[in-house]
Amino acid sequence: QVQLVESGGGLVQPGGSLRLSCAASRNSFEIYAMGWYRQAPGKQRELVAVISSGGRIHYADSVKGRFIISRDNAKDTIYLQMDNLKPEDTAVYYCNADQIFRLRYAGDLGSWGQGTQVTVSS
Repeated sequence: QVQLVESGGGLVQPGGSLRLSCAASRNSFEIYAMGWYRQAPGKQRELVAVISSGGRIHYADSVKGRFIISRDNAKDTIYLQMDNLKPEDTAVYYCNADQIFRLRYAGDLGSWGQGTQVTVSS
């Protein structure tokens, strides 16, 4: 198990930017695929972006060109830079560590953070 703590959420106007961070406990962080997921009220959790230990990246179609995922193995941290935010990006964002590079949400697998709220509203 990896302990994960997210930060950086908040309220932003449409078109604005936020940067989320996820700090992991030092437990072989570099071997995990790290991902960002989100869950809006009344909706299923969905994958936003995932980055493998080797730097392979996958984005949901809805965020391509607007979000960038990155990782710093020296700091055991991943980031999600979110630009040109839209109201439909409003959700609780969760950080995930998994030994498998997944292209979609597959259930409560791997380790999860507690989530951080992102609200996009004018």
